[in-house]
Amino acid sequence: MADTSAYASDDAADAGGRAGGVGIAALERETGINKETLRVWERRYGFPSPWRDAAGERLYPPEQVQRLRLVKRLLDAGHRPGRVVAAPAAELAALLQPPAATRAGAAPAAEAPEVAACAALLQRHDIDGLRRALSQAVLRRGLAGSVTEVFAPLTTRIGELWMNGTLQVFEEHIYSESLQLVLRQSIQALPANLQGAGPRVLLTTLSGEGHALGLLMAEALLSLEGAVCLSLGVQTPVDQLPAATAVHRADVVALSFTGQLPARAVLDGLAQLRALLPPAIEIWAGGSNRALRLPGLPDGVRCVDGLSSITLEITRWRELLESRL
Repeated sequence: MADTSAYASDDAADAGGRAGGVGIAALERETGINKETLRVWERRYGFPSPWRDAAGERLYPPEQVQRLRLVKRLLDAGHRPGRVVAAPAAELAALLQPPAATRAGAAPAAEAPEVAACAALLQRHDIDGLRRALSQAVLRRGLAGSVTEVFAPLTTRIGELWMNGTLQVFEEHIYSESLQLVLRQSIQALPANLQGAGPRVLLTTLSGEGHALGLLMAEALLSLEGAVCLSLGVQTPVDQLPAATAVHRADVVALSFTGQLPARAVLDGLAQLRALLPPAIEIWAGGSNRALRLPGLPDGVRCVDGLSSITLEITRWRELLESRL
């Protein structure tokens, strides 16, 4: 998702340029596509095709920003750049539609009503109502149920609304801050006697991965399973993690990846971290980044396939620990 400063003046985007154009640094924050990739696509595919301002700096018109959002979603879903970068917007939108067999076949699992209700509250700018609804979901469904049944699909919905231009950047950030507030309050309210029945887990993201919601949802589920969690927040340099792991006496380093990082950066970062940590310390990687489902995941890195798999990983860890006793 985007950064609130996506249209900030530090890009000199509109200085002497066309109204509504977005500078390349802002576009990188807006879409999660890095600057060098944008320049390569421009040379290789002829898209994007930016304007130039009076100083010769690139400016991207709104329709290209929207099209690049669609491209990013498709890349995260596993499509190759050569297939989608140069495709027209209508074709990109069609690729994002679910297959006809899925639409005509068995109905998908029913969506929790709180998902649509919370999205509507956000769009009406009823922030107090949104935070009440998020808190009430925890009361009704419990922390685990609210995370897997409401918060995870709601976060996906909010991302889709932002991607298609329905939500503005500031609205997405209001949602993120509201959910983080509710999750932190819920984690703090957990009984102290839960801790100690699971591994000691260090949670963070690697440099370049700035999204924290997945990390916080994982922390909530890990805490429910008795894990002792320490979150370092986002974007911790790989070379700092061995020291943090030693100080915290961690059994597991848990990392979250959205589609923000290129697949190669994910695999390289995981390989580097695995080489730096003792073999006994497990690395768990979860999130939507397609690199986690591709061949080439480094040996000694466990892919946690969805938040619901956290319980299975904790059970496996306990069984492994008992087998060593």
